Amino acid sequence: MYGTIMRARVKPDRKDEYVKAMTDMAPDPSVGFVGVQIGWEDKDPNNLVLVVVFKDRDSYVRNAEAAETDEMYRKQLEYLEGEPEWIDVNWTEYIGAGQRAGAGA
Repeated sequence: MYGTIMRARVKPDRKDEYVKAMTDMAPDPSVGFVGVQIGWEDKDPNNLVLVVVFKDRDSYVRNAEAAETDEMYRKQLEYLEGEPEWIDVNWTEYIGAGQRAGAGA
């Protein structure tokens, strides 16, 4: 699997809107999209960590280069205080129990 980790700061009082927008903009699984995890830092709950996973690097790159993805990114910036930090990742291991939506919420 392949994907990216994003770190950013969400504008005050925009967290719920941001989560809804991300839910609405999630790519279709047919393009290789596996899922997104959204987390908030304990020390500053407006600091966001987002993990995006695709089935492989090719799927990720195709999505990243799609015009719709650029539109989604620009929409996402409306909720953020600045440009996010991106770390592209080749996922090679998963250790632990399976995850489900809302786990830990």
